[in-house]
Amino acid sequence: MSAAHLLEMRNLTRAYQGLRPLRVRELQVAPGAVLHLTGFDAEAAEMFVHLLTGAALPDEGDVRLFGTSTRDITDADGWLRSLDALGLVSHRAVLVDMLSVRQNMAMPLTLQIDPMSAEVRAQVDALAREAGVAETALDRPLGGIDPETHVRVRLARALAQSPALIVAEHPTVGVPREAVAGLARDVAAVARRRQAALLTLTADPDWAGHAGGEVLTLSAKTGELVPGGSFLDRVRRALSRG
Repeated sequence: MSAAHLLEMRNLTRAYQGLRPLRVRELQVAPGAVLHLTGFDAEAAEMFVHLLTGAALPDEGDVRLFGTSTRDITDADGWLRSLDALGLVSHRAVLVDMLSVRQNMAMPLTLQIDPMSAEVRAQVDALAREAGVAETALDRPLGGIDPETHVRVRLARALAQSPALIVAEHPTVGVPREAVAGLARDVAAVARRRQAALLTLTADPDWAGHAGGEVLTLSAKTGELVPGGSFLDRVRRALSRG
């Protein structure tokens, strides 16, 4: 495996609650790449992210994140260091509905959110502008905002890590159809400006159509990630394979 890749998976197998184990024959994510993976349902996507981050280890095969095999991480400090350059946009990342949008975005930066220092407030507001979070939403409780803004808040939190790799897990679930195109374009534009790679797990044809980049479809039976054809056709084929 090459240290030039941010993420590499090879001959990966991991049993979970699905009908068959999650298999990935080979995946390489280079710096600056924009890749969209389809054929992963919610449970498979969750396991994929656990394997990517080292929260779970494969039954067979190898996962390398930023050049380090997840099998070689032996302690909590090493695990946290291995995630320093990873920005994860996931509905499973913990947010606190009773706190304001600004306070939620500050949590990756500091535990001192009430009161918040002027320095942290300035950092958070800059992240909000970059992620497209409206200024009028910043002081509202997170629990009262719309699904699109939720995704943008998660993006802002991911950007606080200054990521080399942004991973978005089914980012359009619950987002209104009319908001998907703008959201996809904005996330891809942020990744380009940051010179970060973007890896999305999605079943939404509109996402890849507006974000650009390459689409790969997982064959659940073989673990092959297959390019080619229209995104919607690949989604349909993946769903038909089960």
